Formats: sequence, structure tokens, C-alpha cells
Amino acid sequence: MAVSRNDTSVLGRWWWSVDRWTLAALLTLVAIGYVMMLSASPAVAERIGASSRNMFLFRQVFYSALAVAVMCCVSLLSPRWTLRLAMLGALGALALTALTLVAGTEIKGARRWISLPGMSLQPSEFLKPCLAVVCGWLLAEGKRTPRFPGLLIAFALIGIVGVMLKKQPDIGMLAVIAAVFVAQVFVSGINLFWVALIGALGAGGGVLAYMLHGHVRSRIQRFLDPEGGGDNFQIRMSLEAFGNGGLLGRGPGEGRVKDVLPDAHADFVFPVAAEEFGLVACLVILGIFAFVVIRGLVRLLDERDTFVALAAAGLLTQFGLQAFINMASSLHLIPTKGMTLPFVSYGGSSVVALALGMGFLLALTRKRMASRAEGGAA
Repeated sequence: MAVSRNDTSVLGRWWWSVDRWTLAALLTLVAIGYVMMLSASPAVAERIGASSRNMFLFRQVFYSALAVAVMCCVSLLSPRWTLRLAMLGALGALALTALTLVAGTEIKGARRWISLPGMSLQPSEFLKPCLAVVCGWLLAEGKRTPRFPGLLIAFALIGIVGVMLKKQPDIGMLAVIAAVFVAQVFVSGINLFWVALIGALGAGGGVLAYMLHGHVRSRIQRFLDPEGGGDNFQIRMSLEAFGNGGLLGRGPGEGRVKDVLPDAHADFVFPVAAEEFGLVACLVILGIFAFVVIRGLVRLLDERDTFVALAAAGLLTQFGLQAFINMASSLHLIPTKGMTLPFVSYGGSSVVALALGMGFLLALTRKRMASRAEGGAA
């Protein structure tokens, strides 16, 4: 049903001001996620002895529907209310992340989840988009009001989050949050000396993680020396799937890697897509992610509101970086990291948190005539 440009209702104004191309690209990723769950999840459910072959599919339908609702509802907000929601979300996620250290569910040696009826919640997933918006505001206020120590407060906030994530431990999540913050600091126009210093601190943190955390050291060593005797089963099967898929794939449901890969529906869903739908489908998926990031960055070139520019840049960096990490690790281009492919992989907390972040992005990049002249987060 067509929406008239003269429609002054909330939905009418939203439809003509939101970036519909980006919204369409995100909904396409959700649709691709449905297709991949139809293909990959029944085999995984059978292998783990689930009560139903379609358990993961039914859950993903629910999570994806919830994610689309969250994304659309959040995109209705003004920049001011986007900031308020992000602040509230950051405080809540920070408190729940601290709670995981004392009452969290331990899985594979890490305490990152809180058990809820029917699902597990990973609060740190919600920290990523909320921190990107909050840190964008702190940096923008620091530039607008010289006496406001926005950069120092942002550093302290990232430091607190870093300590919590190290104790879980979740070094990969910490690396993503730190990388997003560094990108925002760079975009804010800070002196390159400080950018280099932050980069040096990040490199030093990586060395410490390698020395202090056995699982980090093991993953890096297995990446550098695949034949050194480590367990590289998932990577070997992943690369084999890419080879078997060829240009056009073996056909829907004809893949074999999903029958042996433990995380075929989650962290390694990209190899399943490669084997069944081929290189062409993988390039389409890659192109959609690139389109969202590049289009978002291009739209920010004319943005005069520093808060909007920094917050949106952080959200786009997070979205693109997570997609890159998932796809690159499945291709053995970087050490493996348990991180989902946005909107395509199975997930509860990750899908809803990504939808929250993309809702923030759509809200911040909506066409605003009056508010552009006001500046700030108005």
C-alpha cells in the first residue's frame, strides 16, 4: 500500500524519512537467515538429540521477528530519545554483565550468559550498540564543550567494560568494542599522536591476552601453524565446504558440512551457504554487508551533527567488523572467533542486539530538516 508524502502520521513521517534502502538490505539479510536455518538447523538439531528437528528454526523465526520489531520501533526515535535509550541500555547491560561474573552460566570455561526461561541472555551483546551511541555523544560533547571531559569519561567507561569482559573472559568481544571506540576517536578528529598511542595500547593488550589466556594463545597458534597438531577440524571442514560448493553450489539441502560441523547453524553458517549455494551466493551476502556499511558512511559525509556522525560511524564499524570477523575466520584468514554473522546466523541475544544497533542507525540517519539546524542530540 502506497504511503502519501502528505501523510503526517508517525508512520507516514517515518516512511519518508528513514533510509529505505538500508532497511531493505537488513530485511534481506533476515530473509537469508531464514533460508539458512531451513537448510542447516535440522541436521544440527538431530545431531545433538533435540526434541524436534525444527527447534532452532522455530526459535529463529521468533528471534528474527522480535529483532525486526525492535529495529523498526527504535528507528522511530529522534536522536535525543535514541541517546536516552542507549544510556539506559548501557547501564542495564553493564549491570547484567557484572552479574554474570557472580551468577552467570558457565559454558566452555566462560561466564557470559544469564539463564532465563527458554533462553540464555548474553548482556555484553547489548553493550556494543549502546556503548557506540554513548561514546559518540561523549566525544561530540567533548568537542562542543571544551571543559567537558568527554574523551576521559569515554576512556574510563571502556576501561570498566574491558575489566569485566576480561574476567568473563570474552577477549573477542573486548577487541570489537575497543576497535569501534578507536574508530570513533579517529573520526572525531583527535590528534594522530593519541590515535597512535591508543593503537599501541591495543597492541599491548593483544600481547597480554596472548600471554595470559590459554584459549587465545591456542587459537593464534593453530592459525599460524595449522599442521602443528591442534584441533582444526572446524576450519578444515569449512574450507572443504567452500571447495565443494564451487560457483553455484550443490543445491539447497544437498550440503554435507552441516552434518559434521557443531556450529553449522551459528558461527559457521557461511560455509553452509558456500557449499549449498556457491560462490555467487557468498558474494551476494558479502555485497549486502558492504552496501549497508558503505551507504551509511556515504550518507554521513554531509552530516553536520557531530553526535550523529560519531555514533553512526561506531554502529557501522561494529556491524561491518562483526561480519568480517565471521566470514574471515570461516575462510581461515584470521584466527577463529565465536562471533555470529549478523542476521544470518542463529542467535537470540546477538540477533536482537544487532537489531537494536541497526535501529539506532536508522533513527540517527533519518532525514531531519529542523533538527539539523539545532545541532547536538536534539
